This record gives sequence, C-alpha cells and structure tokens, in this order.
Amino acid sequence: MADRGNWVLTLSVCMVYLLVVQADIIKHAPVGQLFVHELNREVYQNEFEPFLKHYGRVYNDPMVFKCNKQQFPDLPRWLRFTQRHPYDNGFLYGTPLPQDLGKSIIEVFVTNKRSYETFKDRLVINVGHAEKLLPYQAEFFIGLREIEKALPFEVQEEIKQDIQLIWGTDRLDYVNITSALDRGGRVPLPLPGHYEGVYVKLGSDQPYSKCLQRLQTADHLRECEAGGKISGDCSVCSIPANCVTWCKSALIDLSRPVPPTPAPTMGSGILAWGGEFMPPDSPPERDFIPDYIVTIIVPFALAILLCLILAYVMCCRREGVQKRDAMTPEIQLYHHHTIQGNSSELRNMAGNRSSAPQPLSTMPMFNTRTGQRAPPDYPSDSVHIPLIMAQQEPNVDTLPRK
Repeated sequence: MADRGNWVLTLSVCMVYLLVVQADIIKHAPVGQLFVHELNREVYQNEFEPFLKHYGRVYNDPMVFKCNKQQFPDLPRWLRFTQRHPYDNGFLYGTPLPQDLGKSIIEVFVTNKRSYETFKDRLVINVGHAEKLLPYQAEFFIGLREIEKALPFEVQEEIKQDIQLIWGTDRLDYVNITSALDRGGRVPLPLPGHYEGVYVKLGSDQPYSKCLQRLQTADHLRECEAGGKISGDCSVCSIPANCVTWCKSALIDLSRPVPPTPAPTMGSGILAWGGEFMPPDSPPERDFIPDYIVTIIVPFALAILLCLILAYVMCCRREGVQKRDAMTPEIQLYHHHTIQGNSSELRNMAGNRSSAPQPLSTMPMFNTRTGQRAPPDYPSDSVHIPLIMAQQEPNVDTLPRK
C-alpha cells in the first residue's frame, strides 16, 4: 500500500508540473542606471530535475546560457551577456539610454552539459524613464577585478561602501560597470594574480568632495604622467581586491548644462562674386630626347653589343672547327680507315662469341668438386631446376688425402 501511495503521489506531481505554465521573468530598468540580472544555475537545475530534491538527490551540473532578443539573433545594443565557465552563473547587464525606452523580451536558452537537455525561459525588461538625476558622476578603475566578479550584488555593495567614504555621501547609485577589455585593454595572462580590470561608474546628486576634486587639478595629471607616488590619493578599500587605481579615475560633471550648438545662419542662397576665372600659366616646354636616349637607346645598344660578343665566342672560337680545318686530306682518310677497321674487328669478335662453348661454371647444375652436370632424369627445362645449389656436400673435406 505504501508503494502504491508513492506512485500516486509521483504521478500527481508530474501532472501538476505538466499543467503549470512557465511564467515570464519581469524586470524594470530605469534609464541612466545600471541593470544587472543574474542567471543562477541552481534555479535552472530545478527545472531540469524537478523531483530530485523529493528523493534527496541534488546535482550540480554545468550549464551554458545563450541569450538573444526575441525574433533577433543578438541582444539589444545596450545589453551585454557574460559567462566565464559552465560552472559559473551568467549575467545580463547594461545601462539603457533614453532612445531605448520600451519593452524588450529576452529569450534565454539553457543547455545542461551533463544530460544535454535544453530549457527556454523569457525575460521581459521594461525600460522606463530615469528615476533619479545623477548630475555628478565619477568613474573608477579597479584592476584586481573581472567583470563576472564585480557584477554580483554583494560585491557591488562592497565597492559602493568604499566609494561612499571617498565621496562623503551615501546617496550613490551605479551608472555602469564595464570590462577593461571593452575599453581596448589587453587580455591578461592565464596566471594567478592577473586580472582584466573593470571600470565602475557611480553617480549622485551631491557635489564632489575635496578629495575627488583633486582628480581635475593639473598637479594630479602631472604626478600621474611622472609615474611616481600620488600625493592626493585618498582612496579607501576595505578589501584589497576593491582598491581603486587613482590615476585611472576621472570625474564626469553633468551639473553644468552644455550650451547647444548654434544653428547655422541662413544665407540668401546666392554665391558671392569672386571675380573672373584666371587659369594658371602653362608649364614651360620640356625636351624629352635626352631622357629617351638614356632610358631606351643606351640599354638597347648595350644589349646588341653583348649579343654580338656572345655570338663570336660561341661560333667563331670553337676548337674542334680549327683542328678539323688544320688537318690535311691524307690524315682525314687515315682516320676514316682506322675507324672502319676497328668497327669490322668488333663485329667479328661479337659473331665468334655466340659460337664459343659456354663455360661449365655457368651451367645451372655444374659441380665444381666432381665436374658432373645435372642427372639425366632431371627435367630439361632449366626453369624447374634451382639456379643456385650447394657446391659441395656438408661436412666433407675437399682436400685430397695423403
């Protein structure tokens, strides 16, 4: 009965799970402020294995996230996605601008790298108008952080607390967080202690402190260019990884309105009289005959001279022709008769060689010890007789006995 009850409970849970419709994730992002949404692997682990916790089993599977705007191949221009490793959580982050107002539907595809199951989720981001005015903004560079390690909410709070001490106010909000690689930074070596670095921008409605105002002085710029110790560095870091690089920090003062660009002055549309057109004087005439002689005639003459010299050497200085011309007719006839006689002698020797008996040592079955040939019962066809056989019997002394 107990087993039957467990089966009924399991089937009931399955039916409920199939009937439940996955709801969209709805987020709000104000213009001009940082938006961060963390894709937690543990949440999607429950989607892949919804009944494991009921049986006391929990997996920690590697997962890969892929995000894009609905019906588009990529994300909106203000939104970025990062995930360092399949065992790390993913982050969607960015700062919307006024031209990005509206609703953006983001499709999130999750792939379980252990079971290769997939899951689809939807994130709806409503970009609204700015909730706060942040006219005083400052950007700080943190060299011992990576973008994935600076986006979690806990790390953001730690960094904000240090900058609150520098700024002298707690009314701070994040404007943007950017990786140094997006600013043209170099990829660090894959070694411990090497990081990409991040730029953190915060804003407030409170003016800068005296410490921050030093970033705009000429003395600060001069000390940073010299590369020595910075006298006005008042940065505070409760955690060494959150220490700010003072020379790479800057202030962005938006409290003073920028005067608009003056509108162009409308004219009558008629060009002013510029006088009559006076064409420039023609250049003086130039004689190209010397250039033609230097570039064409001289190389051509040198080529003809070299060809004549080569023809003389090859045709008129041959030793065989001179020796042949120097011989008299009697010597030429003697040479011809000698060559003819030698050729006849070679022909006779070749004819006699075919009629001479073949040496016994070249016979296929000749025995050097006994002088006997192959037995008469052997086949006459030498193809069936081995070409090489033992020339003497083993363990037999070939020397005559005394």
